[in-house]
Amino acid sequence: MAYADTLFQLGMDLTRSSTAQEEDHRENAQLAHATDSVPSHEDRKDFFIERDGVRFAGNHLIIDLFGARRLDDLKHIERTLKRCVEVAGATLLHIHLHHFTPNGGVSGVAVLSESHISIHSWPEADYAALDVFMCGEAKPHLAIDVLREAFGARDVVVKEHKRGEELDQLNWKAASERQAPVRVVGAKTKARKAA
Repeated sequence: MAYADTLFQLGMDLTRSSTAQEEDHRENAQLAHATDSVPSHEDRKDFFIERDGVRFAGNHLIIDLFGARRLDDLKHIERTLKRCVEVAGATLLHIHLHHFTPNGGVSGVAVLSESHISIHSWPEADYAALDVFMCGEAKPHLAIDVLREAFGARDVVVKEHKRGEELDQLNWKAASERQAPVRVVGAKTKARKAA
């Protein structure tokens, strides 16, 4: 019984499906009817980005909000994440947020076709840590002003990383380290191999 009570306090009720499961079921049901618009395997791209001769998987922004407000307001956070997705031109698949007690902090993620936006907030410190990672044509930088305004942040610190930009270099390195197999045929080859 204590186990079930603990799960219930965490928002997990064993007697019924979770909100996230119900939302996923609704989303999947809607997607099942839209299969005509889903591209075939041959039509899909890898959604890597190429800018200034550099090819990479996507832009990953690490965003810290200082002096921020409304960091314990689930509905406000959900609306803000949806607005970030909208202005960035991304595709929302699912949002899951969890409200912690007693401090009221929120942890959650917006799962996107282009990757994700995650948040963890500390209302008692007026601080929030966010990850905004998007590939393809999405523009994650446009989410910064949305976050600043929505949470009334006094200071915003952004660090950027181009995910996977080392991929081509690592592929070339791996290819150059591969050696052609040595085929042993007769005594001359064995002598050469021993030398």
